[in-house]
Amino acid sequence: MSDELWRWRAVDLVAAMHDGELSAREVLDDHMARIAAVDPAVNAIVTRVFGRALDDARRADAAYAHGESLGPLHGLPIAHKDLAMTAGIRTTMGSPLFADQVPTEDEELIRRLRAAGCVTLGKTNTPEFGAGSHTFNPVFGATRNPWDVTRSAGGSSGGAAAALAAGMVPIADGSDLGGSLRNPASFCGVVGFRPSPGTVPSWPSGDPWDPFPTGGPMARWAADVALLLGAMAGPHRRVPLRGAEWPFWPLDRSLAGLRVSWSDTAGGLPVERAVREALAGVPDRLAAHGCAVEDAFPDLSHARDTFQTLRAVGFERNLGALYDRDPDSLKDTIRWNVELARQQSAADVGRALGWRAALQDRVHAFFERFDLIALPTVQVLPFPVEWDWVREIEGEPMPTYLDWMRSCTDITVTGCPAISVPCGRSANGLPVGLQLVAPPGSDLLLLQVAHALDGDGWAPDRIAPVGSPSTP
Repeated sequence: MSDELWRWRAVDLVAAMHDGELSAREVLDDHMARIAAVDPAVNAIVTRVFGRALDDARRADAAYAHGESLGPLHGLPIAHKDLAMTAGIRTTMGSPLFADQVPTEDEELIRRLRAAGCVTLGKTNTPEFGAGSHTFNPVFGATRNPWDVTRSAGGSSGGAAAALAAGMVPIADGSDLGGSLRNPASFCGVVGFRPSPGTVPSWPSGDPWDPFPTGGPMARWAADVALLLGAMAGPHRRVPLRGAEWPFWPLDRSLAGLRVSWSDTAGGLPVERAVREALAGVPDRLAAHGCAVEDAFPDLSHARDTFQTLRAVGFERNLGALYDRDPDSLKDTIRWNVELARQQSAADVGRALGWRAALQDRVHAFFERFDLIALPTVQVLPFPVEWDWVREIEGEPMPTYLDWMRSCTDITVTGCPAISVPCGRSANGLPVGLQLVAPPGSDLLLLQVAHALDGDGWAPDRIAPVGSPSTP
């Protein structure tokens, strides 16, 4: 393996530290040097706590000296999304209103990662309150795509995805409501996994019954995602949703006989030609693994309106009081969500809940014929970093800032786990992701398929060169 430790897979780093071949301090030093070298061009890790990270690494090495391990993430560097509450570390949520906020307690996800032995380097950039799949905010500015720094890294876990693609960290946590793990994974050429609702419990929570938002893992390889998910997952006594059960191993399995539905337009959505061209070989590649691939897609009628209604209700619940105090302090898309929620009647919300139930029933029936659904993760290539959101796709106008993300948001409504895996590059070298969807609770199956695809050479280089603009 390379002497550059920042190129290593997380599972290999952990194994080497457990065997005494590497120290946590060596691993940390290599990643801190990589951050110093490339993050000025990317702007992914926006709050750094290297002193604390050195303390974490020393603790890991002291434990090893006594024949102990701190856990499955022993000594692994990680940076946490800036939406996650982290004790003693600034948590801004990308908002000037919280630019100086320093929580006194970790939220549950961070507590679990710390208990698993990770080494916290800092916080990764996110859009203001996580609104939108493009990472920019007035506190830290925009995160740039390491494959082409003139382009978006996606979002809202864009800082996490960019940090991974640039080799700054081997693993990263993120969250996903309408594609925030999957979209930036596709844009940056890494793996992003939205687990079944409840698999990664969120606490504190404004609505512990809400299945739309979830935490989840990101990494460059599926095995590293499985390692991280194992540290995140498990029930919590205050969270009623129950998702897929641990363990998320073994990953090695044959894909022969899996029935896969495939649509390069995600069931008829506008998708850039460059994306479809990059994914054109998907059916043959899956068939080479023994999968039976058929052009088909479930009926996701009303997914758009269901998502927009219920998402708006969540934004009003969480940010309505801020909107009332100072609406001008919130960006326009957040104000739009709050205002949309306040235009809804109880009957409107009830109708959306009914649409969701009917849609999920149709998808359940669809999975009686298929084991997996395959589709583009994102409908467009990474776009210029100066844009706020995509206004049209292949000549079709996008009415709202959510419509260009429907290949992800429609899947959120199904309640199914979904993973984005690197699948290839566009003609100008930009990453393109393949989204795989499985029945609720089938998280291990998705990890196994992603692991198998990792091994067939679809996207062997997971570290971006950091720079070189692509040709328009």
